[in-house]
Amino acid sequence: QVQLVESGGGLVQPGGSLRLSCAASGSIFSINAMGWYRQAPGKQRELVAAITSGSSTNYADSVKGRFTISRDYAKNTVYLQMNSLKPEDTTVYYCNAAIRSCPTCNFHGYWGQGTQVTVSS
Repeated sequence: QVQLVESGGGLVQPGGSLRLSCAASGSIFSINAMGWYRQAPGKQRELVAAITSGSSTNYADSVKGRFTISRDYAKNTVYLQMNSLKPEDTTVYYCNAAIRSCPTCNFHGYWGQGTQVTVSS
């Protein structure tokens, strides 16, 4: 069993900041990429930012220069620092991780439960 537990969402004014956290636990041998996605009602889930096991990062154009993804490898945790937030950033954010539970196992993608981010005055 693998679990991803997110925290850090909430209500913030435009221009403000939030930091999301996602901790993976359970039967973990190794983690490959970890990332954050978001999904607005009626829309497809989209990649916000991702970070590989080698610390390479990738960002959606809409968040470049405002969001920063980072990772604590010892804690199996990924973070998303969100600055200069805009009302259009409002939605549910989901954590994703590619995890394998043994040396010969395949990597499987796991999702967190989602955390709401609301940017409003």
